[in-house]
Amino acid sequence: MKRRSRVPATFHFRIFQTACAVILLLTAVVPAFAQYPSWQQIPIPPLPQFKPQEPKRVQLSNGMVVFLQEDHELPLIDAVARIRGGSISEPKGKIGLIDLYGEVWRTGGTKAQTGDQLDDFLEVRAARVETNGGSDSTSISLSCMKGDFDDVFKIFVDLLRSPEFRADKLDIAQEGVYDSISRRNDSPGQIVSRVSAQLAYGKNNPYVREPEYATVSAVTREDLINWHKTHVFPNDIILGIAGDFDATAMEAKLRTAFDSWAKGPAAVQPSIDFTPTKPGVYLVKKEDVNQSNVRMVMLGTERKNPDYFAIEVFNEAFGGGFTSRLTQDIRTKRGLAYAVGGGVGTAFDHPGITRMSLGTKSQTTIEATQALLDDIDDLKKNPISAEEIKKAKDSILNSFIFNFDSPDKVLRERMAYEFYGYPPDFLEKYRAGIEKVTQADVASVAQKYVQRDKFALLVVGNPADFDKPLNTLGPVTDIDISIPGSPPGAPGEAGSGGQAAAAPFAAPASSNAAGKALAAKAAAAMAAPAKLKSIHGFHSSLKQEGGPPIEVTIAFPDRMHVDITTPGGDMAIVVTPAGGFMAAQGQTRDLPGPRKEELLNQIKRDLVFIAQHVDDPVFIFAANGSETIGGVDAQILDINSLGAAMRWYIDPSNGRILREIYPAMGQTGPVNGETDLSDWKDFGGVTLPAKHANKQDGKDTGMVEYTKITFNPPIDDKLFSKPAAPAQ
Repeated sequence: MKRRSRVPATFHFRIFQTACAVILLLTAVVPAFAQYPSWQQIPIPPLPQFKPQEPKRVQLSNGMVVFLQEDHELPLIDAVARIRGGSISEPKGKIGLIDLYGEVWRTGGTKAQTGDQLDDFLEVRAARVETNGGSDSTSISLSCMKGDFDDVFKIFVDLLRSPEFRADKLDIAQEGVYDSISRRNDSPGQIVSRVSAQLAYGKNNPYVREPEYATVSAVTREDLINWHKTHVFPNDIILGIAGDFDATAMEAKLRTAFDSWAKGPAAVQPSIDFTPTKPGVYLVKKEDVNQSNVRMVMLGTERKNPDYFAIEVFNEAFGGGFTSRLTQDIRTKRGLAYAVGGGVGTAFDHPGITRMSLGTKSQTTIEATQALLDDIDDLKKNPISAEEIKKAKDSILNSFIFNFDSPDKVLRERMAYEFYGYPPDFLEKYRAGIEKVTQADVASVAQKYVQRDKFALLVVGNPADFDKPLNTLGPVTDIDISIPGSPPGAPGEAGSGGQAAAAPFAAPASSNAAGKALAAKAAAAMAAPAKLKSIHGFHSSLKQEGGPPIEVTIAFPDRMHVDITTPGGDMAIVVTPAGGFMAAQGQTRDLPGPRKEELLNQIKRDLVFIAQHVDDPVFIFAANGSETIGGVDAQILDINSLGAAMRWYIDPSNGRILREIYPAMGQTGPVNGETDLSDWKDFGGVTLPAKHANKQDGKDTGMVEYTKITFNPPIDDKLFSKPAAPAQ
């Protein structure tokens, strides 16, 4: 006999209370609104005063700065320690050291426990302790239930004071970086982001240097140990803790843990030169794409600049959103770009990068770029209007509070001000600063910081398909993005460090007639060509064995948003050509390069995405014999989908795909992925497999079932935007 779960009576009472409150609210509000003939005449009250909950600041005797932010809404505690010193201080011959350090610090465990043992310990408590490396700092964080804090905090302190950096985990981390290097030219978005930053700062600037096979392989375990010994001291640490605790008791606990830790030398900020490449037109030829990524860059400024607030308003009005001038003109009015925007870059402690960017089809590259240039020139004749400024201010101020609507977000911002030496009331001054910006202020910053003759203009695309020669815009300089060397252990290379999983097959270099016919047959088994080509994205609901429910939104060709509901709270994973990040419990963390590339490749391997391109010459399809799969003599189709390789095993009787194999990135490095596809169903007029049985390197990793797929749903671009975060 099944038992029914009983809902507490208090729950029903609270629903009744809520319903009554709503009725009373409507009773009061509706008559009040009824007196106005138009919604435009309803008076809008001024925004309430912004008073964020202030964290308590404590400085220990050894110089460690601690921020304590009580938040009793949930029985959770989160902490992060930010340590001065990052990749901008790496030796030139060992670029990539901090990426490796940030990973192996955690996976390598402590002297008492391996990283795998820590995983097991934390997993049963739904807790986490993570480490990360950045440009100017490294960090270690924790998140746990209030009752588990003491146990998890011990691991946190042990990793902070006594990490082991085990050699086998360094090998795995290096393999992951090698794989990321090998794929860094696959995505046009990644290329334009990387190369344009190098044009703005200078190729050898520490903020934009790229790890290479040789610099990564040069990093040893001793390098990681030495970095930790020379950079991790209490006087170079800012520690923030937010959650369900008593600040006085927590302060005492932290003093017990850290007061005896001796000071070390103060961190030294490296002297960095910013040497922008001369203005001009630059080209990265990428002949396997049908779209162009365009970016104009020059040096920006710092947030401490008195012009900062006017810059913020200008950025929002000119290129910041759907109501901005660039979007309204180039995307909405002219229909020349699927994405366009930009503004003056600001950073906390060094010049940001002023960027103007657009994405357009190859055949409108010059026309769209010229439109962008014209809009920049037009700023002199037609400065940002009072109406545009009002819209921009409203947008900034109305969304501002949501960036700091929790004590945890305020804490992170306070820590950033402490780290970069900004006044503690900078956050409170932001709203007043925006409100005071005048039309003259915006016109001034536009002329001061957006100067067409100082921009370097970069185009990543296929010049053979451009509407006009690129030199129509000026003399063109080609940029070589070839990757030097090979990873250690590759054929013809000496070295150690572990081998990636051997590729199950070679990606085809060219199509054959049989392959094209087989690809067309597989596509026809899904839907008619017109139906497939009409799809520009989808939303799907998934369930997995023993795992949390997952919601996935994909916008072709290169944006994905994943929502995962876990016992510890909701988690979002987002990837776009510009970057990837994970957001959970009010915290945001950039995805490692290999993880980001794997997610982008998952989009390229999507069945519908490939099927709608079976007649696209950029996609490669090669028939390669047959193999028995589940008693079926399946035909083999090797595919190269914009650089992502995969193999389909197709049932010749109905065109359905029985299995797909592909190189992928697993939890510990490169793996050979394999998925058996079954239970084909109709999803909105497209027949697709509902069940996906997955393996990695021959080992089962679980069954995933698609319960719902909606094609071409309304997709808000904000879904792919990174939440506001403290200093990067």
